Amino acid sequence: MLHPAIEKAYAILDGKPVDKKTFSELSTVKGRDILDLASLAGKVRDTFAGGFHACTIMNAKSGACPEDCRFCAQSTHHDTRIDRYGLVDEDIILDKAREAYGTGVDCFGIVTSGTGYIKMTAEFKRIIDAIDRIHEKYPDKKVCADLGHLSEETALELSRHDIAHYNINIQTNPEKYQDLISKTHGINDRIQTILLLKKHGMEVCSGGIIGLGETIQDRLAMAFSLRDLDVDVIPLNVLIPIPGTPLEKMEPLPASEIVKTFALFRLINPTKIIKFAAGRETRMKDFQGLIMLAGANGFITGGYLTTRGREVKDDLDFMDELRKFQ
Repeated sequence: MLHPAIEKAYAILDGKPVDKKTFSELSTVKGRDILDLASLAGKVRDTFAGGFHACTIMNAKSGACPEDCRFCAQSTHHDTRIDRYGLVDEDIILDKAREAYGTGVDCFGIVTSGTGYIKMTAEFKRIIDAIDRIHEKYPDKKVCADLGHLSEETALELSRHDIAHYNINIQTNPEKYQDLISKTHGINDRIQTILLLKKHGMEVCSGGIIGLGETIQDRLAMAFSLRDLDVDVIPLNVLIPIPGTPLEKMEPLPASEIVKTFALFRLINPTKIIKFAAGRETRMKDFQGLIMLAGANGFITGGYLTTRGREVKDDLDFMDELRKFQ
């Protein structure tokens, strides 16, 4: 027998709204009811957002970030002993794109550490030049970017260079941003960047990270905020506690809680790409297929900036097997 809140949520399959009270009730389900919730989320995904999306990213500028994000290995506030380097040469970016596309992935993302690009600096122009060179060499492929906060000027410039998706995560419940993420900056610059990107016609990739010590209600608040912002892609990361960060000893979330979270995000955002990012291999392990059947329809493959991921070929084979369940 279905949990009463799950039974109510089946209205989503008919395109009918479900109130926040019902979602709050769904967030409390436990045990085998989570499998029923996952099953519904999978049906919603297949109805409104079928297919799978895979992308790979490169760390084009590593470390030396002045912000103090509590989970991040690239902050100068934390002693994480990662590789630190400035923006790599354009030829290296082009080589990484070639490697990515050669594996069969159609979407390649350029990621830089730091607060962002508010002015048209020489470094920002080098990134634009690299994007243009990739488009010239691979006109049928997609290029994405994650460069931090933008201004009207830099957002407009990016919009002129055919970026498939721009990533800027809100990370958590916006009302808890400074408690859970950072004291050196707030959420408003991120939201303003999202609004600028949408103003200039760009598709936005924005999600967050779970396992920071937030509550399930905080996760619901993040999911509703992303729905209100009408982002196009929602990447969800599961915390990988990195030695040297304030969260290095954080207790990992149970697999059941992660499955429930992904299912809730799908029910709140039925038509969007929901992408499993960091934590897929390391935290979910034998259960990562369940996440993909619980509403997710995308993933990052090949690595996560400062942590390794699975081989791209293995993930593409995994995606072929998942398609057999649709």
